[in-house]
Amino acid sequence: MERNTNFKEVDILLVEDDPNDVELILRTLKKYNFGNQVYVVKDGEEALEFIFGTGKYAERTASSKNPKVILLDLKLPKVSGLEVLQKVKADERTKEIPIVVITSSKENVDLKESYKFGVNSYVIKPIKFDDFAAAISQVGLYWMVLNKSTHTDD
Repeated sequence: MERNTNFKEVDILLVEDDPNDVELILRTLKKYNFGNQVYVVKDGEEALEFIFGTGKYAERTASSKNPKVILLDLKLPKVSGLEVLQKVKADERTKEIPIVVITSSKENVDLKESYKFGVNSYVIKPIKFDDFAAAISQVGLYWMVLNKSTHTDD
């Protein structure tokens, strides 16, 4: 599946290091027509560079639109998902971006910390393929169609 390479026009930022989960999420989003403007980063450090327009994403300026939603795994290399969540929600420029944690972690401490730092939703990845695809389609429907936020054009 072809991935979005235009990092200035992004509806969904997917922060996921597992290539199998990335592929499943992208396929599911595309199947339900939520996958047109998805950009994928593979670790927490790259996510922060993307969101704040630093490093290899320095071309992302204040005029670049924030994603409509960030789908964030917690168990990431370099910088954890919890740290990404905390930094995004603590910054005035990005705190209103909805963040949905999609993780295999069933740890109560991860759930509590996520909500403490301001996560908008916490979804545990189902083990079965069909259940995982259904969960992603519901996340896409809610955040891309039903939810209204302050930073959308419509």
